Amino acid sequence: MTKSLLEITNLHVSIDEKHILNGIDVTMKQGEIHAIMGPNGSGKSTLSLSLMGHPSYQVSQGTVLFNGQDLLEMSVDGRARSGLFLAFQYPYEIEGLTFKDFLRQAYNAWYGGTEKQIGLKAFRRLLDEKMDLLGIDHSFVERSLNVGFSGGEKKRAEMLQMAVLQPRLVILDEIDSGLDVDALRNVAHCLQVIKKDQPDMGILLITHYQRILDHISPDYVHIMKQGRIARSGDAALAHEVETQGYS
Repeated sequence: MTKSLLEITNLHVSIDEKHILNGIDVTMKQGEIHAIMGPNGSGKSTLSLSLMGHPSYQVSQGTVLFNGQDLLEMSVDGRARSGLFLAFQYPYEIEGLTFKDFLRQAYNAWYGGTEKQIGLKAFRRLLDEKMDLLGIDHSFVERSLNVGFSGGEKKRAEMLQMAVLQPRLVILDEIDSGLDVDALRNVAHCLQVIKKDQPDMGILLITHYQRILDHISPDYVHIMKQGRIARSGDAALAHEVETQGYS
């Protein structure tokens, strides 16, 4: 039997005393792909940031279990170390910090105190292996983190982080935002390769559009409206939204 990965029950979240999520229920098993769709303001990004532990979002009710542990009781770094990864819609730029140094620090922080923590040479071998896996030029990681990156390059950088860190659950908050057709295809290909390499990894994919779901087929699609899951179904539900809208 496939193990439960994420169990969100009756989750209520507010920001500045404004209620955003009004009772979210989602259950994911290991290896599943769930797509979250919905109009602007429905609470999709609030859900992702609340799961990651953003301090501005206050949980007033509900529970979240991640691998059987109480996620809401964990610190932000504790959630990351437990295997939760959030790919940002607009990743930060940091001048002077090379992508490879950032990744090495992130990797050793992620696996700190375990047998997976490794030295500089071993990490470089791992990084080269993952860049080869995703078809990324090795010069890519010599650049300052996200500085001067195109939209597609920023999203590719997020994919490389996932490949290196190997999280248990990935939250993709509008990973397709601002991408042209070729960049979207490239990012989707990277995600497919990572998923094949890590079949037990769960994916929570937040998007407005059907187009990325043409490349990444979800097991379940959930439609959010006014802070609730209004409807759930299989991949056909996303096609229905594409043709008929959310009404």
